[in-house]
Formats: sequence, structure tokens, C-alpha cells
Amino acid sequence: MPQFWHIIETILRMRLLWRAVLVASIAAILYLATTSSSYPIPSAANDKVNHIIAFIELTIVTRLAWPRLSAYWYVPALLSFGFALEVVQAQLPYRNFSMADVLADAFGIAIGMLPWPGIRSARQPDLRDSPDSL
Repeated sequence: MPQFWHIIETILRMRLLWRAVLVASIAAILYLATTSSSYPIPSAANDKVNHIIAFIELTIVTRLAWPRLSAYWYVPALLSFGFALEVVQAQLPYRNFSMADVLADAFGIAIGMLPWPGIRSARQPDLRDSPDSL
């Protein structure tokens, strides 16, 4: 069993992997938010649930990709991304702008900011964390 946890910790520390997952997630969300066809993947009946799930995932992946980055940087960036999606959707004849969607995005970000198992332990060791750093 210790081998299993070592593998999990190794995967959680793969910054380039999580950055690639973040780029792929943003691309997928952009596609799903702007396509006129019905979703090619299963989705919730309520659009707000889709927004919450998407932004939980974006927040967690961002935290894994840049564990030292302060939330003061990525929370506004993720919220701006959600708002920008709504602005783009307002320009499309088959979509519309919804402030409720932006609020659902913010709720998803807030959930993604909660402590999640493994994310804190995925930090790279730092000399500042050692007791001898005083």
C-alpha cells in the first residue's frame, strides 16, 4: 500500500502534466461553451451544475499546476475566464449572457479552494519549510 501512495504523490507533483490538463480543460470548456450542438458528453440537466463542476475542476487543476501561486492570482483569473465566456456567449445567436452562470462559476471556484486530500502534500519540498531555516 505504501507504493500506491508514492505513485499518487508522484503524479500529484507532476507540474507539467497538470499544466497540460489545465490547457486541455480550458480548450474543452471553450468548445462546450460556444458550440451550437448538444453536448457530446453527458452533462447535468441543470446548466449551473455544469458550471460548478467545471470550475471546481479548473481550480483544483490550477492548484496542482502551480501549488505556490497565491489564490490572489488565480481566483480572479478563473473568475475572469468565466465572465469572458459569458461575454462571448452573449455574442452568439444560440447562447445568452447569464450572471447566474458567473455566480455558479464563483461557487465552483470556492469549492475548489477547499482543502483537498493530496493537494497540500503535492507541494515541492522547500528549505523554508525546514526547522533549520530560522
